[in-house]
Amino acid sequence: MRPVADRSTETAELRRLRLRIDALDRRIVGLLNERAELARAAGQAKAAAGRRAIRDAEREREVLLRVTMANSGPLPQADLVALYRRLMAATRALEARDRARRDDASDETD
Repeated sequence: MRPVADRSTETAELRRLRLRIDALDRRIVGLLNERAELARAAGQAKAAAGRRAIRDAEREREVLLRVTMANSGPLPQADLVALYRRLMAATRALEARDRARRDDASDETD
């Protein structure tokens, strides 16, 4: 078992930094969910246009290129790319679920 951190020795500076991190984490979660909603909307637009494929490898390469160009550190490029690959995989999974639900709904109305 890991020992529990003793917060009684936490300095005011450390407490202040952790509070800022916590606030930033809430903003990041909000932004990730906003991005996921936009990706879902893009998936709906692709489906409405008759595109069957969920994954667009060229678009993913463009996104990765843009985020690596925007990265000024200290986060290493490899870590940033890994985070974005996971993010794109999660949004593809959302899109796939959305399509499956639409397909199931259209099967029920047929």
